[in-house]
Amino acid sequence: MTHPYQLATEAADELRVRSGVDSYDVAIVLGSGWKEGARALGTPFAEVATGTLRGFVAPTVVGHAGQIFSLDVNGVKVALVSGRVHLYEGYTADQVAHPVRTVIAAGARKVVLTNACGGIDPTKGPGSVVVIKDHINLTATSPMEGDVPPAPYGSRFVDLTDLYSRRLRSAVLEAAPELSEGVYVGFRGPHYETPAEIAMARTMGGTLVGMSTVLEAIAARHMGAEVLGLCLVSNFAAGVADAPLSHLEVLEAGQAATSSLGELLARLMPVL
Repeated sequence: MTHPYQLATEAADELRVRSGVDSYDVAIVLGSGWKEGARALGTPFAEVATGTLRGFVAPTVVGHAGQIFSLDVNGVKVALVSGRVHLYEGYTADQVAHPVRTVIAAGARKVVLTNACGGIDPTKGPGSVVVIKDHINLTATSPMEGDVPPAPYGSRFVDLTDLYSRRLRSAVLEAAPELSEGVYVGFRGPHYETPAEIAMARTMGGTLVGMSTVLEAIAARHMGAEVLGLCLVSNFAAGVADAPLSHLEVLEAGQAATSSLGELLARLMPVL
């Protein structure tokens, strides 16, 4: 079996050839609802189907299509990664982290992880965008499990003290002062959490809940990238409001927020 880091390096080389980009500056992983908003950044000059790159697996969730779009935003080379995969689809932590590892191996030193999530804090309702200041990983796994990372990568015992870059968070909050920060709690899924689990997450200090992002963030930090997390609150979590939860609600919330998400990404690009 090919080592995950070698696989990412080989996929990065293939991405460079097919996109025509020698080195990216920023990578943005597009969560539910964010792909349409990202159109505000401009028209991609290259599009690569992730199924043609080594190590990539096919997304099975509605709203996640496997593509990497390449853009030039005022001289900044940006990779838009569409087609996130999740543990609950039956994939491993390494497979979930592979797209992020690939774009970092292709040069990206800053990684923006976006998602649609449930809101635990009743003051941050559907339609709000929240900056992740920290996370709690309740997936019971890590992309650092398994083989020792090869040189030149650091120890598997990666320090996560500044996982979500304080520098980037400060710059984003200065550029968009209407945003607030929160703690993202990552569950494995695919079922939604119970009210008791949400109460537990709240007691632990969580304000957001979802089924993605945490493994990608750990992998990106280990590879030396600065990480920024942006959450679109698509619904209140179980027990916070009386309404039942559904994935359709998540997709609809993303569609409704398309223009505002696009405007936000365009405003934030100069500080990335």
